[in-house]
Amino acid sequence: MYLFIPHIHGKNALPGAPSSQPDTVRYDRDYTLTAFMVGYFGPDGARNPTLRAHKGDRVRITITNGETMTHDVSLEKLRIKSETILEKGSNTSITFTAQQSDTYFCSIPGHRTAGMEGSFEVVEGALSGQTIVGQLPTKDGRALNLDFETGTLQDWTATGDAFASPLLSAEPSPLHEPDMKLGFTGKYFLSSGGTKNADLKGTLTSVPFKITQPYASFKVSGGALLDTRVELVLAKNQEVIFKITGNGKPTLLPVVVDLQPYRDQEIFIRLVDNETGITPIPYIKPDLWAHINFDDFKFYPSRPNFTNELKPEDIIVLPPLDPVLNAGLSGPEAAKAMTLPEGFKITLAAAEPDVVRPLAFTIDAKGRLWVVEAHTYPTPAPEGQGRDRILIMEDTDGDGTLDSRKVFAENLNLVSGIEVGMGGVWLGAAPNLLYIPVDAKTDKPTGPPQVLLDGWGTHDTHEVLNSLRWGPDGWLYGTHGVFTHSNVGKPGAPDDQRTKLNGGVWRYHPTKKEFELFSEGTSNPWGLDFNDYGHAFVTVCVIPHMHHAIQGGRFQRQAGKHFNPYTYDDIKTIGDHVHYVGNRGPHAGNFRSAEKGGGHAHAGAMIYLADSWPQEFRQNIFMNNINGARLNVDHLTRVGSGYVATHQPDFLVMNDAWSQWLNFKYDASGSVWAIDWYDKNQCHSPNPDVHDKTMGRIFKITYKDDQWKKFDLTKASNHQLVEYQLHPNEWYVRQARQILQERGPDKQVHKELKVILAKNPDVTHQLRALWALHVTKGLSEKELVVLLAHKNEYMRGWAVQLLTEDKKVSPVTLQRFVEMAQLDPSSSVRLYLASAMGRLAPSDRWDVVDALLQKAEDQTDHNLPLMAWYAAEPLAALDPNRALKTAERAKLPKILDYTIQRVAAIGTDEAKKALKDLDGRLGKADSHERHGSKVLLGEVLERE
Repeated sequence: MYLFIPHIHGKNALPGAPSSQPDTVRYDRDYTLTAFMVGYFGPDGARNPTLRAHKGDRVRITITNGETMTHDVSLEKLRIKSETILEKGSNTSITFTAQQSDTYFCSIPGHRTAGMEGSFEVVEGALSGQTIVGQLPTKDGRALNLDFETGTLQDWTATGDAFASPLLSAEPSPLHEPDMKLGFTGKYFLSSGGTKNADLKGTLTSVPFKITQPYASFKVSGGALLDTRVELVLAKNQEVIFKITGNGKPTLLPVVVDLQPYRDQEIFIRLVDNETGITPIPYIKPDLWAHINFDDFKFYPSRPNFTNELKPEDIIVLPPLDPVLNAGLSGPEAAKAMTLPEGFKITLAAAEPDVVRPLAFTIDAKGRLWVVEAHTYPTPAPEGQGRDRILIMEDTDGDGTLDSRKVFAENLNLVSGIEVGMGGVWLGAAPNLLYIPVDAKTDKPTGPPQVLLDGWGTHDTHEVLNSLRWGPDGWLYGTHGVFTHSNVGKPGAPDDQRTKLNGGVWRYHPTKKEFELFSEGTSNPWGLDFNDYGHAFVTVCVIPHMHHAIQGGRFQRQAGKHFNPYTYDDIKTIGDHVHYVGNRGPHAGNFRSAEKGGGHAHAGAMIYLADSWPQEFRQNIFMNNINGARLNVDHLTRVGSGYVATHQPDFLVMNDAWSQWLNFKYDASGSVWAIDWYDKNQCHSPNPDVHDKTMGRIFKITYKDDQWKKFDLTKASNHQLVEYQLHPNEWYVRQARQILQERGPDKQVHKELKVILAKNPDVTHQLRALWALHVTKGLSEKELVVLLAHKNEYMRGWAVQLLTEDKKVSPVTLQRFVEMAQLDPSSSVRLYLASAMGRLAPSDRWDVVDALLQKAEDQTDHNLPLMAWYAAEPLAALDPNRALKTAERAKLPKILDYTIQRVAAIGTDEAKKALKDLDGRLGKADSHERHGSKVLLGEVLERE
């Protein structure tokens, strides 16, 4: 965490921060920078300039926001940070005493990676060095006019219109915006049209001249566009030996070129402007940066040093901004502005003031929406002062509007997730997981919120526990982000009875009162759903967006390390694509990536399993792209033990930059409800003032075949609830299963479900019966063991998972697992076995793990090599020698290398002897395939 210090200045101050007052403090070094996602820029145009001071100097660094986006400035070692600013033109600063060199950066997650980072240096002596003097190239004994100080285009030849009258001598330039500081040298510089005539095209070519010095420099500015550039060209063969564009900023910056390989050869300079900046889209303004500015080409006897040197790697060539038609619309206008597929329509179901800041919602068995209004976010309120509330909203007549609204609970604090069932409402409200019992007749709480679990972190309040959803196995599932660090347990539990997590999927059992981490890693997942086969999927931000959440899996992280230091590698995305473009990573692709899906930030996850939309949408997963203001769709295809997610055409485009759909769910009619946190700001900030506090919308998407239904499944008989397990709309299946779980064991229910389990020809229906039997305690271990021989791989796999739910199995069951690991033809079943081994005591894993590691057909599987390693890793501590011999037999990649590292980490005499014995065996084998392992082993033994 960063510490806020008293010396913070600026607009949009955080609550409790000092107000902006006239500053009377004297600063020895007062630096001003302009902040953009791609970097901080100094007054001379330098990107992320090195800031220098003497030890003991009083220093102020002030940033002005160059765009409407959240930014701040932080110092890494001093651990100080400014307030967060949002609006373009707003400013903030930090002040400190220089003691040591440091790094300044933006602490908004991802912005540093996108390019917002520079160096602060404490130095002795002069703060800047002397720059050597350059010389104009000559020809026939005459200095060439490569600095334009003749006031003419002598020594140059122009084509096209862009360089017809290119010389300028005024600051501000008549061809540029009045506030643009060009910073040219001497009396004249050259422009191909500036921002006033950016639509002009042409080239300007110098006469050839000999390279007489090893280095050259010139000044350039203008568009970061491929067709507005400076080229140095060999005269003899027209080879371009150097080229560079502007960096999208007005100030002319020096560029240094190493010409040593071309000494004594002739070159010429070619200025190219083939950009017009004109777009065929009528509502998109022309790109005023479609031009290039140039000045002052000189030779140097040694490499010159400029504090604001422009280097090719500092130029961020971005795709153009996405065309977004609207911003700040009313609710009715927002609904009208959206683009949907043919046959679909969208209805504004509710808007401010009836719903404000909707952050999460769920649908109950009566078809009503339970909506969280998150008035406290982003800063937790003092205890007892929370402002969040829960609304119950209903469409009573089928017109698509939520005409019934009542408040269920108020004065809650930082609520981020909601689910209903088991007689009450479940709320994620860091630091707690809460349960509020409900009177079903009055929809009123029958008591105060009960704290089921505490220890949930609030370090980053948009990465707290969220996306609550009942799993097919009767557990309550949810997600959690990597930048919030939680240590979860029952109230009062000691540390050794708590679970640490900072990213992943968790679950809580409503009757056993047990909590566990289901899978770990990813980034900031804010969407979770299950497919027809009960497999979980999460949508995430910043890193690639789609993951198949496997029990016990460890997945690619945006930041931080896995809790187990012997993980060595983690499972990557199942997506065959990303939703952003550009060469500066996902953040720089925001608002510029419509062709790929809109950007990196995703919220919500819905695998459509209802029955009224066209079949092409079933089993696809929908997610909202916040930066792109559109619903992305991925098609999930089974490959090996898991899935590949393939990009489909975007389902819906909001055409509104303020739109921020956070979740969406289908109902009994097959229609989809969506909540919209409607806000100008799309980035998280701890500063509540950057968020709008008055808006929010709920929309309903319907297809022409959707038929509104009014019902109350809570009044259905047990027999009817069993019949609902066969319904083509998964909404009925899940609601009915959850009610059966709440009602508890019933012999007749079990009898009817077992008929479906045994006789229904559809495996998805058999799975539904299996899950319903499990949540109502209708299956014995013996019956589950019988299912291990089922003809369908999904049934066998789920039998494995349910048998190991309590983390122990009988010897008979364990032996069946061994046989399945050896003989089962399904990679999916082997994945379930690998997951299951991670739940059992390490001493029970040997034979199953040994069999899994020898499956050569799984060498290239997306999941199994690493899942098998996660199960095998603890065996090294039990018996290093046996673990190494098991790894020697492994056909899966890297298992032996991982095991060598793991045994070496033990450090005991037994472990060292086991490694030496392995070295002897590998030395005799003389196998090329083991060469890498031999090298690794040699390095390990050398360190001992």
